Amino acid sequence: MANDIKPIRRIVVRDNAEGTRSRALCDAPSPDVHLDPARPGFAATRLWVTEQTPARVRDESLHLPHTIEPPRAGSLCRYLQIPPDDAWKGKVGSKEVVAYFAAMGSPGASTYSGAAPHPYMQKTRSLDFALILEGEITLVLDLEEVHLSAGDTVVLRGSNHAWSNRSSKPCLIAMSMHDAA
Repeated sequence: MANDIKPIRRIVVRDNAEGTRSRALCDAPSPDVHLDPARPGFAATRLWVTEQTPARVRDESLHLPHTIEPPRAGSLCRYLQIPPDDAWKGKVGSKEVVAYFAAMGSPGASTYSGAAPHPYMQKTRSLDFALILEGEITLVLDLEEVHLSAGDTVVLRGSNHAWSNRSSKPCLIAMSMHDAA
């Protein structure tokens, strides 16, 4: 993995078969990391996925196909590292955006157009909770932009959006996404 990508430690905990004692089954960097070659320093690290609600606590999760949105009736926990826009600005067009969304398993999530306020605009049928952990980011919407910094939280309700990092340092975001109607 590139030196500028922070590995995300993932600890998976479960009770024993009797349900009486808990233990860590896994304590290692998440193995599911997707990069965007057009945006050096970008990483989407998938931590856990559920296929239904309520979730089955005994099920494994990362065997499911990688997508930006959660499975129908499921949820998805992801960690995003978003590099400064200056690392890729002016070098990304339709070809790179199409390739990114295809590699992420969600070509239909892209709302790219030449008139869009940001090339990586996207829309998913999900309710998303985003917590800004480190750095600064601008939430780009169709009609406005919202500046965010560490500690801020965003609730996205199936809204068209993109993340624009106009600072000089990476921004780290924890995402919890849930299928929605």
